Amino acid sequence: MTIAKQAILDAFQFRHACKEFDAERKIAGADFEFILETARLSPSSFGLEPWRFLVVQNPQLRETLRQFTWGGQKQLPTASHVVLTLVRKSHFMRYDSAYLQYMMREVQHYPEDIIQLRSGLIEKFQRNDFDLLGSERTLTDWATRQTYLPLANMMTAAALIGIDSCPIEGFERAEIERILAEQAGVDLERWAAAYMVAFGYRKNPPPRPKTRQSLAQVVEWLE
Repeated sequence: MTIAKQAILDAFQFRHACKEFDAERKIAGADFEFILETARLSPSSFGLEPWRFLVVQNPQLRETLRQFTWGGQKQLPTASHVVLTLVRKSHFMRYDSAYLQYMMREVQHYPEDIIQLRSGLIEKFQRNDFDLLGSERTLTDWATRQTYLPLANMMTAAALIGIDSCPIEGFERAEIERILAEQAGVDLERWAAAYMVAFGYRKNPPPRPKTRQSLAQVVEWLE
């Protein structure tokens, strides 16, 4: 299927960080499943999918999270759907972890010789190429950066079908994780909070036109 280039650019123009949604309008189930599917199909380094997506629909849980989410005061109570993305912690993302072996064997279905080859390649990448094994924070941050690929894809997919969104990093992570552990059973030995993203339909038009630097200011061709 071919999508017109202008339709894609129009979606990017349509998308903005919606600060308040129309609480009376709800996203259809099939539309939200489409948005989630674009997250599931998103790329990740070595295809390791270091994420989990929590769809937070419980109003009481949203309100509890809102107490520590200064960047989502209007979005959390009014959004049709809220996704809180978790990232796997460093010990699951190491080249020698059982999780990586599971992914290569059970999900990617590589033969044993390719698994051995890829394990060595991932070790080289993590140990030497990007120097990721110096601390747990470094490796977790590497995994967290990958979770922003499905974030971008979800927001773009939503915009293509006329649904608004707002990415949210403005929260106290330690408190959010505590709440998730206590009220949603999230295992903090395995997971850390990456971001939230709210979806719905705008209550008001954007306060001003989209502003960006010109293409010439952000692109340099090396020929």
